Amino acid sequence: MLKQVTEVLVRGLVDSPESVQVTAEETPQVVTLEVRVAEGDMGRVIGRNGRVAKAIRAVVKAAAVKDGRRVNVEFRP
Repeated sequence: MLKQVTEVLVRGLVDSPESVQVTAEETPQVVTLEVRVAEGDMGRVIGRNGRVAKAIRAVVKAAAVKDGRRVNVEFRP
């Protein structure tokens, strides 16, 4: 579920939604999501002073609370 939430959020922000890839590494307590976007879209995903990235992380963390898990979201070009 966390992977899908992240994909929807990021695809709505970028110019090349087909290039968005989200991979998940899961342990019983922690989920690490790696988000890859086209190089030109990286600025849109990070935002000014990282505000957009922080907002994405906040929404995904709120979704993770239901499962009682921690989540880390990393952005890569």
